[in-house]
Amino acid sequence: MRPEYDFSKAMRGATARRYAEGTNIVVIDPEVLDVFPDGTAVNEALHALAPVLRRQRRDLPKRRTA
Repeated sequence: MRPEYDFSKAMRGATARRYAEGTNIVVIDPEVLDVFPDGTAVNEALHALAPVLRRQRRDLPKRRTA
């Protein structure tokens, strides 16, 4: 470790609970940040889009595997 790193006030496991709950990190393109300023906006859009995508996936013909 470099000498300038100071962990003297660090708390062990401070983020362990959140990590254990599971997280998905997604990077939003800067071009759409005005539409999706936060995680709530992204989730609302995905919730609205999900039924359409599920219906499309369900309606696709099944591919046969050799």
